[in-house]
This record gives sequence, structure tokens and C-alpha cells, in this order.
Amino acid sequence: MTPPPREESRVMSLRLGAKLADQISAVARTDETAVAEAIRAAIHDYIVARVADPEFLDRRKRRMEEDLRILEGLRRPETG
Repeated sequence: MTPPPREESRVMSLRLGAKLADQISAVARTDETAVAEAIRAAIHDYIVARVADPEFLDRRKRRMEEDLRILEGLRRPETG
């Protein structure tokens, strides 16, 4: 589990069930790292796995095409 290098950060809130919170706390203590660092590493690994999945990439492409179509419809009318 190797997180990316530190960069500008944003604060996010995360709600975990008690069992999962206890588990991540125990794992972080065992690895002698902060819980926040363990969560950052897990999120990084999740994203790496998703962008390696061809089905995810297909869905991403469709979403981007749909969003582009919608946003292009928001262009200001030409005056003249």
C-alpha cells in the first residue's frame, strides 16, 4: 500500500461503522501509521484498481460524453 506523494489537501468527512472503524484503527496501529494515512492509502489503491478495469473505463467514457453533451447545451446564445 503506497500512497501518492503529498500535495495540496482537502478536508473530507467519512462515516464508518463501528466494526470497520475498529478494524482500520487496529491495522493502522499494527502498521505504526496514522488512521488517516491508512485510509488515504486504501483510497489510492481503490482508484488505481478502478482505472485498470476496462468496464469502469467504458462507463467513464460514456459519462464524459454525456456530460459534454449536456454542458455544450449550456453555451450562451450567439448575439449579432
